[in-house]
Amino acid sequence: MSDEIQERVGVPVLVCDPAGPPVATEQDALDLIGAAFLGAQVVAVPANRLDERFFSLGTRFAGDVMQKFVNYRVRLAVVGDISAQLAESSALRALVHESNQGGQIWFVPDLDALDNRLRAAR
Repeated sequence: MSDEIQERVGVPVLVCDPAGPPVATEQDALDLIGAAFLGAQVVAVPANRLDERFFSLGTRFAGDVMQKFVNYRVRLAVVGDISAQLAESSALRALVHESNQGGQIWFVPDLDALDNRLRAAR
């Protein structure tokens, strides 16, 4: 599977391939945003594609990536199990909790949970 735009509960979502290239730089994030401009409103990135620095908040990488999505008004969904990272960082737990309260950036365990979030956001 390659990254592809899928219609999910009536919303065009760029669903990224879990085996795709890592998101390790701000340019990688901008490339995904650019791909979303082909018709997607949401980018669903598997958590395993995010560089480990994303989950270490002291690096500021997560904030830089998330800010790019906010600036370009493209929603970001981090999809997958991040329980190991959450167990190691109370700051990351707080970030995930706060993000999931809003409508721009979500952390969800799977695509079914993303579908539920999209339904609720209508």
